[in-house]
Amino acid sequence: MKPLAVILGAGESGTGAAILARKQGYAVWVSDSGLIKEKYKTELDRHQIEWEESGHTMERILKAALVVKSPGIPEKAQVIREIRKHNIPVIAEIEFAGRYTQAKKICITGSNGKTTTTLLTYEILKRAGIRTGLAGNVGNSLARQVAENDAEVYVIELSSFQLDDMFEFRADVSVLLNITPDHLDRYNYEMQNYVNSKFRILQNQSESDYFIYCADDPVICNELTKRKIRPAMLPFSLLQARGNGAWVTDNTIHIQINEKQFSMSILDLALQGKHNTYNSMAAAVSSMVLEIRNDRIREVLSDFQGVEHRLERFLKVHGIEFINDSKATNVNSTWYALETMDKPVVWIAGGVDKGNDYTMLFDLVKHKVKAIVCLGTDNSKLHTAFGSMVNNIIDTRSMAEAVKSAYYLARNGDAVLLSPACASFDLFENYEDRGNQFKQEVRNL
Repeated sequence: MKPLAVILGAGESGTGAAILARKQGYAVWVSDSGLIKEKYKTELDRHQIEWEESGHTMERILKAALVVKSPGIPEKAQVIREIRKHNIPVIAEIEFAGRYTQAKKICITGSNGKTTTTLLTYEILKRAGIRTGLAGNVGNSLARQVAENDAEVYVIELSSFQLDDMFEFRADVSVLLNITPDHLDRYNYEMQNYVNSKFRILQNQSESDYFIYCADDPVICNELTKRKIRPAMLPFSLLQARGNGAWVTDNTIHIQINEKQFSMSILDLALQGKHNTYNSMAAAVSSMVLEIRNDRIREVLSDFQGVEHRLERFLKVHGIEFINDSKATNVNSTWYALETMDKPVVWIAGGVDKGNDYTMLFDLVKHKVKAIVCLGTDNSKLHTAFGSMVNNIIDTRSMAEAVKSAYYLARNGDAVLLSPACASFDLFENYEDRGNQFKQEVRNL
């Protein structure tokens, strides 16, 4: 009799895991507490994989030899608590997929900049002619790609939620961009729990692997003093020159990895701003480790188009610039966005607060923000934090209302910035849905 693999959640990650499990000889059962999108139902049916939606049949789930869980399902969910009681192994889709591929894996995590760095690195490798897969929080699921068209190298964006359920998986190259408070609601509001989660990207790495990290991040540097790091360490920094690693002097990025060297003016980077210099350095170092030629790295860093929903300068309406930064789901991302603003800002903020501390935004809000449009079901924390700093702070409950309100508050030469600093799940499907609705409502003005 075939062992049963139960897949919890039937989005891209779960459907990919189900396809791979079926290919590897498991009996497969997919269970989703919500509704499954039609395209995934069709795909599961095509592969003759059984599924259920709108609830979990526990009796069947508890017969599993293995459970592969969607990263969105928290540990405190009843279904997970039941499975844990029965000592059934619960793993992430990435962990499962990693068991069936020999490809090299560049794994990228951090509180901010993951998607940009992942896409930059992927683009460099792809243009260098390497058969490269894009996976994790972007692209198709790793499991789907391993099942259908295994690559030579995977560039994988990893969230802390995914890392929490990874145990034997090993990154050939791990990249840690930064650690700032995020998702603390999932970590019992303990920052150290979140830090530990991010550092799981290093687990199982050996001396022959690489660890690329930001040497300017105080949380990372503090944590490094407590740990023995086995892979070769390649720091990147805007503040200090190092031996091996990347740094900036006189507006020039310098990278050295043993005998290999690279340099490029930061003025030639397609993605401007301090945070994007960090992202570009991390992508360049990751690529150099894989022996990609300097001219290919330089070409991509100078013509990369950027990421949708991340500081996307979308449209001007009557001299007012509308900027879509819906991907800013934490305070630090919004700090970066406000820091880059060079004109008065009407700031659209709010959503599901994940234990946010807004104090790091106070100085920027005082100097740059003329009005705040709150977009969420509970905006009380925003009012408490910023009510005394900004004359106009108003509540809205839909994107149409938020965009219209921001438009009336702005003047020719101002910017309307959607940079919520919060998750989107109170009013939207996800940050993409929130960003797309923003763009549609701006078009409707």
